[in-house]
Amino acid sequence: MAEEKQKAEKVSRIWLNSKFWKTFLVILAAFLTFAGPTYVIYALTHFLDISFAFSAAFGFVLFVVGLVFDWYLIKNKVVS
Repeated sequence: MAEEKQKAEKVSRIWLNSKFWKTFLVILAAFLTFAGPTYVIYALTHFLDISFAFSAAFGFVLFVVGLVFDWYLIKNKVVS
């Protein structure tokens, strides 16, 4: 069990050591946090004709995922 945990941590550290992946993950977190509750709601309601309630709920979920992702990146000192 401990070996699996160490292997998982090693794989995640490889992702966080690369400048490309750091930049990509920060941009993804920013997109989820800011574009999720705004542009995604607009796109779902106007282009796909999905009800506003569902699209607002989906935007809120994306916002929460973005905040959790931001917290993860700050916790692992990718963003200081």
